[in-house]
Amino acid sequence: MALSEERMASLLAYCKLTELAGDPEVQSLIPLFYDAAVGYLDDAGVAEPASGDGRRARYDLAVNAIVLDSWEHRDLKEAGASVSVNAAFRWLINQLKLTKPAVSNLDTGQEVE
Repeated sequence: MALSEERMASLLAYCKLTELAGDPEVQSLIPLFYDAAVGYLDDAGVAEPASGDGRRARYDLAVNAIVLDSWEHRDLKEAGASVSVNAAFRWLINQLKLTKPAVSNLDTGQEVE
């Protein structure tokens, strides 16, 4: 999904980067981090919910957390540096995975046995 201006503004606010919105580094990295976050969640089995879905706010919060973490650790260069994972973020991802809508075989185009 393309990063809309509205979504970019919400990411900048979440990351407390609103004042740096015109900075070339912010302009190039935030969309990249957003795409990576959406891809990470998709690969983890968390599809993007439709607008209006009750899970949408949690999904957006998870994307925001990944983008912020990517921004804050973009210069991490120490060999063997250890960064702990935020437990609340991990719980959020698990809940999103466990509450994803069920898809029947009829919806996938696979033959029913």
